[in-house]
Amino acid sequence: MKKFWATFLMVVAVLTVHAQKCDNTFKGSIVDYHSGEPLFSATISVIDTDIKVYSDFDGNFSIPNLCDGEIELLITHPNCQDLIYPVYIDGDTSDKIKLEHHLEELGEVLLKGREYLQKTNTGQEQLLESSQLEKYSSSSLGAALKEVSGVSSLNTGNSIAKPVIQGLHSSRVLIMNNGVRMEDQEWGAEHAPNIDINSAGHIAVIKGASALQYGGDAIGGVVIIEPENIPAKDSLYGKTILSGSSNGRGGSISTSLTKSYASHWFAKVQGTLKRFGDFEAPDYILSNTGNEEKDFSINFGLHKFTSGFDVFYSYYNSEIGILRSSHIGNVADLVRSINNKKPFVINDFSYDINHPKQHVEHQLAKLKYYKRFENLGKWNIQYDYQVNNRLEYDIRTGDDKYKPSVDLKLQTHTLNTNFKFDRWDNYKLNVGLTGSYQNNFPDPETEVRRLIPDYDQYKLGAFALGQYQINSKWLAEAGFRYDYTHLDAKKFYLKTRWENQNYNEKYSNLIIGDHDTQYLTNPVFKFNNFSTSGGLNYSFDNYQLSLNYALSNRAPNPSELFSDGLHHSAAVIELGDLSFESETSNKIGFSFSKKSEKLSFTIAPFYNYINHFINMAPNGLETTIRGSFPVWEYQQIDARMYGVDVDLNYQISNHFSYLGKFAYVNGENAATGKALINMPPANISNSLYFKYHQWHKLEVGVNGNFVFKQTQYPDNNFYTEILENGEYTRTLVDISTPPDGYFLLGLDAKTTFHPFQKGSLEVGLQVNNLLNTSYRDYLNRLRYYGDNLGRNFTLQLKINY
Repeated sequence: MKKFWATFLMVVAVLTVHAQKCDNTFKGSIVDYHSGEPLFSATISVIDTDIKVYSDFDGNFSIPNLCDGEIELLITHPNCQDLIYPVYIDGDTSDKIKLEHHLEELGEVLLKGREYLQKTNTGQEQLLESSQLEKYSSSSLGAALKEVSGVSSLNTGNSIAKPVIQGLHSSRVLIMNNGVRMEDQEWGAEHAPNIDINSAGHIAVIKGASALQYGGDAIGGVVIIEPENIPAKDSLYGKTILSGSSNGRGGSISTSLTKSYASHWFAKVQGTLKRFGDFEAPDYILSNTGNEEKDFSINFGLHKFTSGFDVFYSYYNSEIGILRSSHIGNVADLVRSINNKKPFVINDFSYDINHPKQHVEHQLAKLKYYKRFENLGKWNIQYDYQVNNRLEYDIRTGDDKYKPSVDLKLQTHTLNTNFKFDRWDNYKLNVGLTGSYQNNFPDPETEVRRLIPDYDQYKLGAFALGQYQINSKWLAEAGFRYDYTHLDAKKFYLKTRWENQNYNEKYSNLIIGDHDTQYLTNPVFKFNNFSTSGGLNYSFDNYQLSLNYALSNRAPNPSELFSDGLHHSAAVIELGDLSFESETSNKIGFSFSKKSEKLSFTIAPFYNYINHFINMAPNGLETTIRGSFPVWEYQQIDARMYGVDVDLNYQISNHFSYLGKFAYVNGENAATGKALINMPPANISNSLYFKYHQWHKLEVGVNGNFVFKQTQYPDNNFYTEILENGEYTRTLVDISTPPDGYFLLGLDAKTTFHPFQKGSLEVGLQVNNLLNTSYRDYLNRLRYYGDNLGRNFTLQLKINY
């Protein structure tokens, strides 16, 4: 019986095979998804067989002798993403197969990650990869960006740092975080970007306003923070970075976990915790300089080639102590601080964060959708919402002891859309619209005069950017942007201030209420700004020449218009001006570079002339019930800035390499020739690296950074009467003279082990200020009160899994 059934099954199988039709032909054509043009010499393979054919000049191909049923084709072509294409064969079959021939458009779906896509082809642009950023896991964005030549940081102590690009900062430097323009009250010099650097996959720095898609007001430049690419395959992976530092006796832990699917769905969660106590200068503790930070983000979505969406949410929370000795009660304290060269308050080490301090909370939510249209291009639409709550605590007494002196809540809604036409190989066109609404609310419960008033701000922007590949060597790009700003504020002015500013004659129509010693006013401003950019890029052999011109306009921000009173965390009185016009920047940038395996360099000079430049500088003293304080006043002048950034990378041998950077910028009043305040001094950096990858990928680097003394600075010194030994003495207040130049030596080493079946363990050691040098930095606003940080050892463990 068993033999009977075996024979029966064999006969059925043979009859089935002979009955199956295997003389079918599949005829297809391979075309470019964008333009519909045929693709020549594409390779078409039938998976799990030896069948392989090629497309002809018309993109056509033919596969004979196919059986009925489903097959899978693997289609490959130069500069295209490989495509697995299922086909159901039922007799002779035909189909048109569309291939993505613009590989650079596939950032969302590449299986092996993506190469970085430049945002501008003729502007000055530099990139920081994730390996560079991870070294700063326990530090700040401002510290990491100093890796880029021409980028400095404006500091308020150690924990508050904001980027300065070729001499410009704050509202002139736009920060894009995962496609969202950050709105976090960036106008303040002591307001650091509210960003967790551990959420970044890479960071691009564009110097100047050549990337008009992001804003026409980025006179200084754009910092673009993008997450890592998530592969379109079934995978679960993550990393954890633990850092511990000797200076501050603290550290951080950051972890992320990513789940991806071959169906292009993905999800990622990431979080960071940081805690540091008082930091230390070489000779003393910098009391009340600790900080705590808690960050969290989640991202999920679907990234197919034809369409997709993603949802992103991030939460940032930081509490930062301000050096206790920087909290002066009057100008006499300032003079004594400058002359003593040592902080007045030096306590034992502590993790406590007391007043004065900042507490900032920032939340960001984004929803984005995109769709590709055949033979046309890609459409994006995005909505994002941000809420920023900034609390600044002064040293107060009595019932107000725990009340903040500044409590600002800033809410921003933004909707933007753009369409990128990319069906042509030589031409690209990107057009878009942006609209936003912003509300600022300073809580009156502080019972302190509000430095920044209530306001509503509406913005509308439109841009068009074009790129033309003239031939294999020449590329041209140009862009245009229009921005409209409507600002509606409600502000109280002391009548004495109103008269001192001569507002009676100019702005009496703004008064809507008379309240004893104050006027209630309703200033309304409308700004229409136009920006444009154009450039050429010439490539030959391993060299590139780029020339770019950018005309950009920036409307004055609310701080520059309305500031009126004591800024407690800065211990200065700040005064704005209602008469300010938009800044107009005319910048020319040139770049000459070479890239080869052995030698790479870039030389990038620039010149920037800014009409109606809004400059903030000291302008005497003012006495309040709290005491006498320096007055910093916003002024509008014409300015010019010029300088050069240089980068050099030389591969000395298989194991040794050299990296050098140099940056110089000069800024001055165009009418008087007087130097501008807070211009970064010239600096030069030299690093020597040793790599021996045969021994656990060992890398060791020694770096030396020399910052020259700033010799070009405005003299804003003044005299005042100070009570000494019962008598008032006329005393010089030297707030202008820059500190001496300094040299810092550092060490950086890391190696990789594989103690786990999957994943790896990277161990890194960094030593900053190895020689424990005492120095003060010109761009540190607390340089009057104490030295910068002394030696710091940081041990870092990175676990990949």
